[in-house]
Amino acid sequence: HFEPEARMSVLKPRRIVITAGPTLEAIDPVRFLSNRSSGKQGYAIAEVLAQRGGDVVLISGPTCLDAPECVTRIGVESARDMFDAVENALPADVFIAVAAVADWRPETTSSLKADKADAHGILKLVQNPDILHAISNRIENRPALVVGFAAETHDVLSRARAKRARKGCDWLLANDVSGDAMGGADNEIILITDTEETHWPRCAKSKIAARLADALEAKLSKA
Repeated sequence: HFEPEARMSVLKPRRIVITAGPTLEAIDPVRFLSNRSSGKQGYAIAEVLAQRGGDVVLISGPTCLDAPECVTRIGVESARDMFDAVENALPADVFIAVAAVADWRPETTSSLKADKADAHGILKLVQNPDILHAISNRIENRPALVVGFAAETHDVLSRARAKRARKGCDWLLANDVSGDAMGGADNEIILITDTEETHWPRCAKSKIAARLADALEAKLSKA
């Protein structure tokens, strides 16, 4: 572990972009598709990295959380909003994709509240932009370190390994969300890099954030 002064010196010059929370995909003015993400893990990571001196930009979907001190928070709603905000926040030294971005959205959005009988036509779905894949595979302005999350309910490690290869990110943090991990106060992580897989036992999300900050400091100190 670094002393506080050393921690500050490692992260202070670094711009770190983090996504957090769910996205909300409108069906009509009163209905939407979303997921159970609370944003707690992403906000905890943003807070710890800012405390250690990082220039942190937090791009957040709708949550009930207050922005941490010394963090630039950009509020977004949909996956497309989040993708645009991430692109606009670059260049950055580190990108951490914590947000649970909706994989699909309605192909069309009604400007008026839809009748129940119209549900079949309205709920034709199309894929949203894949933010993690896009940032991982950028030719220009690719962050030096791209970190993703894999929220899984089964076969966590094998699915996470496949996701890291598919997305092209440098690190991937796998977590089992079959319990209350998305909305609860605790989390359990397997950190997958190109050289190792490290298990972080279940603990408070703030402690997971601190462990990730330690890992980032160790990596960036060698860069």
